[in-house]
Amino acid sequence: MKKVLVIAGSPRKNGNSDLLAQQFAKGAQESGHEVEIVYLRDLKINYCQGCLVCLKRGECFQQDDANALLPKMLEADVVCWCCPVYYYSVTGQMKTFIDRMNPLYGKMRDKDFYYMLTAAEESHEQMDRAFDVFDGFADCFEDIRRCGRVYGGGADAKGSIQELAAYNEAHELGSRV
Repeated sequence: MKKVLVIAGSPRKNGNSDLLAQQFAKGAQESGHEVEIVYLRDLKINYCQGCLVCLKRGECFQQDDANALLPKMLEADVVCWCCPVYYYSVTGQMKTFIDRMNPLYGKMRDKDFYYMLTAAEESHEQMDRAFDVFDGFADCFEDIRRCGRVYGGGADAKGSIQELAAYNEAHELGSRV
């Protein structure tokens, strides 16, 4: 059994990204894995101050919810990031979270990463810009395996992802964890 951590970066509750995150989690749970979904919108995460104190302390000096996510990231065997695309990038919530994971530098190894995005835009090329943000994070660590991605393009209305192939792809990806 693997520990699976799903990070949902949408500010909209029960939107298309949440639905993809839940489908991935359902597939992983059905395959016998332990799964936790973290909704960034429910957390208080401040912006990174760029002071690098975290590299000495192992956590940020700021007392917010980001420090509670550090051990979850380290303990997970599998991490899935799911987010809507805003202006061809990830949401501010997701980027702020990624920036605050700086204390993990040099500590996080041997993880499987999955990425899932939703967008009104159908073009995979446009969505690749947002996937580049995730890849930029993964490039900073050793042994981070990029195991799959779901393009949830064409999901413009809340819930419309359920009618698209990406919905089933998310479940399938989760079941192969």
